[in-house]
Amino acid sequence: MAQKIVNDFSVRIATANGTGSQSANSTFFKALFRMGVCASAKNLFPSNIKGLPTWFQIRASRHGYSALKKHSEINILVNKDTYKKDHEDAAPHSIVIYDSAIMPEQDFNRRDLTYYPIPLTKIATESFDNARIRVLLKNIVYLGVVVELFKLDQEITEGVIRDTFSHKPKVVESNLKALHIGIDYVKNNVPKRDSYYYEKENTGRNNKKVVMEGNAATGLGFVYGGVTVMGWYPITPSSSLAESVIKYCEQYRVDSQGQNRFAIIQGEDEMASLGIVVGAGWAGARAMTCTSGPGISLMSEIAGLAYYAEIPVVIANVQRVGPSTGLPTRTQQSDIGMVANLSHGDTKHIMLFPANPKECFEFANESFDIAEQLQTPVFLMSDLDLGMNQWVCDEFDYPDKPYNRGKVVTEHDLKEMETFRRYFAGDEDQGIPSRTLPGTNHPLASYFTRGSGHDEDARYTEDAHVYWRNMKRLLKKFESSTQWLPKPVVEGQKGARIGFVAVGTSHDAVVESRDQLSQSGIKTKYLRLRSYPFHSDLHEFIDSCDQVIVVDQNRDAQLKELIQLSVANSEPKLLSLAYSDGLPLNAELLTQKTKELLNRE
Repeated sequence: MAQKIVNDFSVRIATANGTGSQSANSTFFKALFRMGVCASAKNLFPSNIKGLPTWFQIRASRHGYSALKKHSEINILVNKDTYKKDHEDAAPHSIVIYDSAIMPEQDFNRRDLTYYPIPLTKIATESFDNARIRVLLKNIVYLGVVVELFKLDQEITEGVIRDTFSHKPKVVESNLKALHIGIDYVKNNVPKRDSYYYEKENTGRNNKKVVMEGNAATGLGFVYGGVTVMGWYPITPSSSLAESVIKYCEQYRVDSQGQNRFAIIQGEDEMASLGIVVGAGWAGARAMTCTSGPGISLMSEIAGLAYYAEIPVVIANVQRVGPSTGLPTRTQQSDIGMVANLSHGDTKHIMLFPANPKECFEFANESFDIAEQLQTPVFLMSDLDLGMNQWVCDEFDYPDKPYNRGKVVTEHDLKEMETFRRYFAGDEDQGIPSRTLPGTNHPLASYFTRGSGHDEDARYTEDAHVYWRNMKRLLKKFESSTQWLPKPVVEGQKGARIGFVAVGTSHDAVVESRDQLSQSGIKTKYLRLRSYPFHSDLHEFIDSCDQVIVVDQNRDAQLKELIQLSVANSEPKLLSLAYSDGLPLNAELLTQKTKELLNRE
């Protein structure tokens, strides 16, 4: 047997949607986390409710990598509809565990693979009477196989099951039974013929870390940020974000008399949902909506109204594959170009780019301060990979500073003023005017909000000079906004003249790819953008490089194009690494394409 490989391999489980596989896969992942192992999980699932293929990859890495791995060392085949293709795609010298009760042994004849035939369906059928229970618990049987074959800690795995179903004692009992059946089958029938093992780690790597989906973290961040109104319409992959906001509002936005201190309204479509939010933002509430690309398209006109009328709102965009319906349950960063100038006419919108659940929480929390300080829509640009997968991330630093409502003029302020001009901003104001809130008890407080031409006093006008002056002020406000936005994160090797620029979940693949390139003698530096408009750090970074590779999870190099428009004379240095097939990026792909761009093999 080859040298023992511990906590540094990937497992790919091929199952079917709606068969209970998610519970088994999640238990597997959480058990590794509790063992102290650096682990990551990617769920690749179909857009139907039940029946189509699902793949789940769980990666353990001693180096701390968490990007999708191109090939897995261990393949667990449970889905009879995909096993031939899954078997064909298995990497040379990998392990294949397959359900020999429904998959013919003669189909598994590659000499470069190690096979473990396990009759999962037969075991479940003989162990459980109820047909539906058999389907669900077959996945827990496979987990028992993993526990015994690769030494996933049994006690910890059992603890995860008990915690997951703590309010359902009978479910705990049946899941533990299925787990032990899988363990015992391997003990009695399957000699180990591979080198892969899990072991507990005492490095403290997972201390002060949590397991959380990005959408849940974003929802919690919105609640901590003071949200009181949400208008929404269901769409994958943002629905679970809305459900998280509802859940946390019900926990933390109910007063001592049991009265809800929040309003959540499901609109008839995405356009109506944003309309609800714009109305609430105008009235002084901290209001948000969440959607994905198709919803963003529908919100275009109302987004322009909020921009021009200067109403603070927050829109969370959990990006998915387009165009049109596209692939609703696959990930992409393909709305960057659309959102930057969403709506007709001259509009520019602020975007925030979180890369992990902690940043989802922080940016969601901060987004209301940004929107109210600047009196403008703010777009939080997540994606399906971040939003709907479970991530290991640092514990959250919960905010302890008061909300910043921006330039709100109160009744007391108005008593000291001779006049109030809603859309006037002096030279020192950086383009940001003052606002009053409805209900402010003073004659000067009222003004007319409109999406048509208006002057500094909010009066209707079609005067050409007044229009141009107003548009220039809006641009000044946008350009000054960087002082309130998250700065980019920069890291690099001494003497490196090749740079990477990326946003969001591209980060994990870039980190690993840079290490691979370093082993080939290619030194790099890296700037991760976290907001738009871009800080001056980006200009300085590009100036410090001979070549800058811009990583885009889309076909059309949308991030690169936005950088070219924002940073003068940057085009000659920029190289596009644009790719998206709906799957999270993997480091092997980035490394290969980077070498091709640099003409180095």
